[in-house]
Amino acid sequence: MTQFNPLSSYGQNSFIKSKPSMLTGIYGSTDVFPYWVADMDFKVAEPISSELKRLVDRGVYSYEFNQDALFQAMVSWFERRHHLMLSADNFVQVPGVLSGIALLLNQFTEVGDAVLIHTPAYHQFSNLISKAERTVVTSPLTLVNDQYQIDFKGMEQQIQQQQVKAMILCNPHNPTGRVWSKAELTQLVAIAKRYDVLIISDEIHSDIIFAGHQFTSMASFDYPKAITLLGSPAKTFGMHSISNGYIYAGNSELLGVIKHQVSAMYLDHGNAFSTFATIVAYQQAEQWLDGLLAYLQQTVNWITAFVSQHINGLKVFQPQGTYQLWFDFSGLELSQQQLNMVLFEQAKMGLTPGAWFGESNPNFMRMNIATARENIIASFELLRDAIDNVEEKLTAANKCQGDRSADQGCC
Repeated sequence: MTQFNPLSSYGQNSFIKSKPSMLTGIYGSTDVFPYWVADMDFKVAEPISSELKRLVDRGVYSYEFNQDALFQAMVSWFERRHHLMLSADNFVQVPGVLSGIALLLNQFTEVGDAVLIHTPAYHQFSNLISKAERTVVTSPLTLVNDQYQIDFKGMEQQIQQQQVKAMILCNPHNPTGRVWSKAELTQLVAIAKRYDVLIISDEIHSDIIFAGHQFTSMASFDYPKAITLLGSPAKTFGMHSISNGYIYAGNSELLGVIKHQVSAMYLDHGNAFSTFATIVAYQQAEQWLDGLLAYLQQTVNWITAFVSQHINGLKVFQPQGTYQLWFDFSGLELSQQQLNMVLFEQAKMGLTPGAWFGESNPNFMRMNIATARENIIASFELLRDAIDNVEEKLTAANKCQGDRSADQGCC
């Protein structure tokens, strides 16, 4: 069984998250721990490694495809994990989730069309929309009792006023960690039907669901204009650089258009490593995933308890899914410069700025927690000490200012 806790030793690599030019560009230094990219530091499940080794040991890389077995493995997985009944014939393989979304935007919307996203939203959504020369329309989520919710009234107004043609839904939601309930999705679909809006549902985190919450796929709804990017071995099994994306469409007309376009661009032929590693992952790595989810929940619990005890003013939004944590540092009452100094220079925490996701409040940050807990413990202890140090200096400065005003010659 995989041990998730030992400190990671990557060996030689060119991982994006630790690339010096990226860290310097974002944080002004390479001396930060990279919590900003949503991938994992954990070794993949042993069956996946064994399958990759089997392919390498053969030493022969003839053309080799087996989509039938791949899609059937996914059908069995989603029935077993999510009670979702799917058809293997309705899957279309694409190079990745983002390339799949880009393809759908270009195929089913026109230049200038309005495409809605719920902010804060994964930053690549707005990038894809803009690069496709479509118009980004935002529907801000609302905070109710420290939980993000869809503002259905505001969303409907935006759809109506901006003549929205499509929306990109993120479920589970990145960066807030919400897993949209069936009732919420039912209301969203009803609005989409009313205005004939295409729903492109990014469900890449569908298997990272914490206890007490239930994932509901858009593929379970009888809405002909819903297309799903269903799951991903990247997020589920840590296969970020060796995975494909999978489009699922229940509407035969839309499905035919997608299959034709993907085939015409010859995008539906994955390599043998991705194909067979994915099959094995869905067939043999379920126990590994259960261990991962338990480990991640323990990490969330540790962070929540530590912050409650040692860092007053820091709000931790409890995730229902994903391995991202969303923080609000507003309660620390630090300036932007002070907060950056505390986080990036002193605590050396490479968090993702909330502005990337369209969050206007600069005190919001996202953290990837799919790393050894020793890393997280060390970072939060540094954060506690850095905040205490800043607060001591601010207290001393305020006292000094008061004494000076009393003409006592302080400082």
